[in-house]
Amino acid sequence: MQSIGIFYGSTTGNTEAAAKMIQKEFGEDLAKVFDVADANSSDLEGFSNLVFGASTWGIGDMQDDFADFLSEVSSANLEGKKVAIFGYGDQDAYEDSFVDAIGEIYETLDGKSCEVVGTVSTDGYRHVESRGEVDGKFVGLPLDEENQSNLSDERIKTWVAELKKQFN
Repeated sequence: MQSIGIFYGSTTGNTEAAAKMIQKEFGEDLAKVFDVADANSSDLEGFSNLVFGASTWGIGDMQDDFADFLSEVSSANLEGKKVAIFGYGDQDAYEDSFVDAIGEIYETLDGKSCEVVGTVSTDGYRHVESRGEVDGKFVGLPLDEENQSNLSDERIKTWVAELKKQFN
């Protein structure tokens, strides 16, 4: 497996903690973590495999640092790369916009000649609508610190095990 760049935006620290757990699951020798507040498009181009992480705030708003970073994603050459996405949301309070941020990242990747991997079944989640759900599956890993924090560690471990099979 080639090197992995994990890029996250975090306000409360939850997404940062998840990014570091994902790094640990891949192995710190294979994965490098970046706070998107300090990253740019050239940082993305140095990896064959990318993981993006952002939370959804309120009614579908992406975490501020990652929202700003989307322009870097748009301008980067991602041709031939494999990309996975994870994000936090609150499926009870915001059941109509649960993890919309992962959907917004996914939409930004459209036409970038990269392959999005790491889809997740909607089973076990309680939401009504999400931009992160396409064709009956989440386009990345949804996490919910408010309502299902007890499931996050196992979900991350299972997701990374699948990504290991999909990443080069």
